[in-house]
Amino acid sequence: MRATIAIDDALFKEAFSLSNAKTKKELISLSLQEYVRKKRLEHLAGMYSSGAVTMTCEELEEYRSDDK
Repeated sequence: MRATIAIDDALFKEAFSLSNAKTKKELISLSLQEYVRKKRLEHLAGMYSSGAVTMTCEELEEYRSDDK
């Protein structure tokens, strides 16, 4: 997908310097992957704390490996 977006220069430069990304495209992809991973974990934590989900250690490890 192609898109034209405005990104804060200072924020972009800082993110680029903190990452191992070699290109702008790679940095944006890594950022989106991390955002999705974080939101999935937040959702899982919310479900677990509400008692809606109880996972075994094995199930949790499988969930984590699917994230990679």
